[in-house]
This record gives sequence, structure tokens and C-alpha cells, in this order.
Amino acid sequence: MKAKERLQKVMAEAGVASRRASEKLILAGKVKVNGEIIRELGTKVSNDDAIQVEGKLIEQEKKDYYLFYKPRGVISAVTDNHHRKVVVDYFPEVTERIYPIGRLDYDTSGILLVTNDGELANQMMHPRFKVAKTYLAKVKGIPTKEQLQQLEKGIMIDGRKTAPARIKKIAIKKDNSLWQLTIHEGRNHQVKKMFAAIGHPVNKLRRERYGFLDLTGLVSGQYRRLTGNEIERLRNLIKK
Repeated sequence: MKAKERLQKVMAEAGVASRRASEKLILAGKVKVNGEIIRELGTKVSNDDAIQVEGKLIEQEKKDYYLFYKPRGVISAVTDNHHRKVVVDYFPEVTERIYPIGRLDYDTSGILLVTNDGELANQMMHPRFKVAKTYLAKVKGIPTKEQLQQLEKGIMIDGRKTAPARIKKIAIKKDNSLWQLTIHEGRNHQVKKMFAAIGHPVNKLRRERYGFLDLTGLVSGQYRRLTGNEIERLRNLIKK
């Protein structure tokens, strides 16, 4: 069975009008679903339903979901005023209006979800859903046990304490070290600021996991479609 969405939301996503303006069209009796005039704002429709607005059939936008391995030196956006490379440049054959869920810094690589499902994107980014994100950070120097405990318990950045994090040692070298850090928040430059706060700035950063998804089978610059099962798992993840 295909998922159903509110009629005004579908109309807005199809470019008919804003959601509020679409509601006015419905109340005015100017919208038909499968040939029947609809005046109820709570009406839900699926991709199989034929929707007419003032006699014109609208085309519902097919939802697409991709897992992208973002390279360093790419902007997590649809456009850039400075003409730098952006995420959607890697999807030339995709005709839908896709955009990244959240962002990774220009010099940070790793997993990024790309979609045209605005509702799912907003839910995935909302802090109350606490979607786990795992990073591999190469930092200057070697943090002490006490410093690492500060990250695990929560540390003050930008005047606010971070939520507890999980940290695992990957490698220790003479002048730097490699750590795996898992957080549930998504503040601006959070991982970099956390390590900077304990005196060990990040030299290189990659996001390895987003929820249950990882980069298996991809190299930098590649993407793949999410499977139906993965999309369903994402929806279940944000329902918890």
C-alpha cells in the first residue's frame, strides 16, 4: 500500500501554490480528486490519485532517496554563490528537485542523505529524534583520558553543553591521533568545536554512519538509491 499525504501538502510540493494557498483552493471547491470535488482539508491522497486544480491535472513529484558519499571540497547545498561544486552536481541525471538532509562542512567528507521528501528531511534533522551520527576524526596531538571523559559526559560549546557522546580510539601516532565519535546532535561544526574545546583541533573529518546507514560499497563522489526497506527503517527510526 502506498503512503498517503495531505492533499494541500501534495499540491504545494507539485508547485501549485503554497500550502496555505492550496488550502484556500480546496475550501473554495476548486480541487478534484479522482473526479470528485474535495472541500475537506484533512483529505489524504496517494500517488495513484488523479488531482485536478481548476480543471488542470497536476503531476505529483515522485519521492527519491539517495545515500551520497560527499567528497571534501563540496558544498552541502543545491547552489553556491561562489560557483563552488555542490552536492547536486553529482546527480546530473536526476530530474527531481533533490537536496541534502542537513549538511557536512566544505572540508568534511562522508555520508549524506539526499532527497526531495521535505517532511522526512525535517524530521531527520530535528534534535528530538536523536539520530546517531558517527564520525572519524583525525586530531592534533593525543587527548588525555580526562579530556576524553569531558567529551563523553558533555562539554560546553557556544555557551551550551553538548549531549553525552561515545568515543573510541582508532589509532595513536606521534603528532596526531584518530578517534571515532558518535553524537546525537547536529550543531554547526559540532565535532570540530568539541575537540577544539579540549585543545586538540581536528585536522581531518569524515562522517561514517548516519543512523544504521554506512558507506559500504561507495567511494568518494558516488551515490546509491536507498532501498524500500531502508526508507521504512528511517521512518521507524524517527517514530521512536
